[in-house]
Amino acid sequence: MKKTLTIILALGVMGVISANAADAKENFEKNCVKCHGADGAGQTKMGEKLKVRNYTDAAVQGTLKDEEMTKAIKEGVKEGDATKMKAFGEVLSDDEIKALVAYVRAFKK
Repeated sequence: MKKTLTIILALGVMGVISANAADAKENFEKNCVKCHGADGAGQTKMGEKLKVRNYTDAAVQGTLKDEEMTKAIKEGVKEGDATKMKAFGEVLSDDEIKALVAYVRAFKK
């Protein structure tokens, strides 16, 4: 009985993780691809204009902290008075933002 319950619980957790990964991919495609590109390299017209970071670069990933990415997604990024990236804190939940940060981490080569 304990084994069955453990297996059911583990499958449930795996399902939630899998759903979060799917949601993160969807959210990235919907909100981020225009600038960051589908592969996270930032090689888009808008990405090049805004000089976004290349998330496939291990050195770039090494300089970023999860807290910084979370803050940027929640609050947006400003450069002086100009908005470089709009805020998504009212659009995405904390769990969705956390999953999105993990999704971006997976771009590292």
